[in-house]
Amino acid sequence: MTLLKHDAAADGASERVAVVTGSSRGIGRAIACELARAGMDVCVNCASQASVSAAEETAAFLRDAYGVRAIALAANVADACEAKSLIDGAREALGRVDVLVNNAGITRDALVMRMGEDDFDAVIATNLKGAFNCCKAASSYMMKQRFGRMICMGSVVGLAGNAGQANYAASKAGLVGLAKSLAKELAGRNITVNVVAPGFIETDMTGALSESQQAAIRDRIAAKRYGTPEEVASLVGFLASDQAGYITGQVVGIDGGMAL
Repeated sequence: MTLLKHDAAADGASERVAVVTGSSRGIGRAIACELARAGMDVCVNCASQASVSAAEETAAFLRDAYGVRAIALAANVADACEAKSLIDGAREALGRVDVLVNNAGITRDALVMRMGEDDFDAVIATNLKGAFNCCKAASSYMMKQRFGRMICMGSVVGLAGNAGQANYAASKAGLVGLAKSLAKELAGRNITVNVVAPGFIETDMTGALSESQQAAIRDRIAAKRYGTPEEVASLVGFLASDQAGYITGQVVGIDGGMAL
């Protein structure tokens, strides 16, 4: 785990501090922006030194645009020690850990008969075990505070499955069981745990598809369009807020009616 940036001269401290894994770009960055817009201090996370510049840029943007404290921490959440260092580092730098958004995720798609064991293990390790590692590390702080919001980024694929994504679907389905179990364990300490399950969202991954592939996907969606990272971030922002204190153990879809 590497500390990339800490603006110690920032004015004041937020009442809430959020850690968003995998937040140097895409949906994770949009979530970090939404939480900062709501006044939270934010720890931006990237997996390795390869993403350092993007994480630093995101943290700088949050400070400049929203006037919050923002730091960037590099940590591979699939590694339990690095995940703990991420949470500990955020608390040391920002004073608290109130909100954890488990957004870090990877894909290694292939049909099962062609899927390597390493590809299955890598996806499970990052997407599912990574969330477990971070939740475990954050739970001790949240329990002492008697407040916390844990939000796991699932997927419609985790609910319905998808050919060629057995590893990814299994990891996202596992998050549902993890969140529901944690919700029962932690509710008495005013800690909620929920899953957000996006459908097709405008990202680099969907942008790489051909126009015919994109048209076929949109035809399966009742709204006939992709969602935006900002729409997903808005939902996460609500679940992270005080107003969502009576919502826990839930899977909230945001898929434009794809699952209808």
